[in-house]
Amino acid sequence: MNKKIQVVFYKTPAGNEPVREWLISLDLEDKKSIGSDIKTVEYGWPIGMPVSRSLGNSLYEVRSNISHKRIARVIFTIIDSYMVLLNGFIKKTQKTPQNEIDLALKRAKDIK
Repeated sequence: MNKKIQVVFYKTPAGNEPVREWLISLDLEDKKSIGSDIKTVEYGWPIGMPVSRSLGNSLYEVRSNISHKRIARVIFTIIDSYMVLLNGFIKKTQKTPQNEIDLALKRAKDIK
């Protein structure tokens, strides 16, 4: 089976990759869980709930359940055939925090 989209990390003007750095900071079990969900999107795009959903403004989220009953989100956009990972965080509220969406929007504008 071939990937339908290819994952790339958003890179800041200084060369940092915030989502990659966030993922590296997580426990191995959590990394594997989030990585598996990202892989599901890569091979199954377009894909909906429960793995992914649209946030509007050309943003989507990968939805992951990780250890200790926590929830992780990776916000991404699609550019050509690339899934650009813009922001990753541990979700602490029912609704995706607006500041996390705003950060992803800002990063998306940086690359367009």
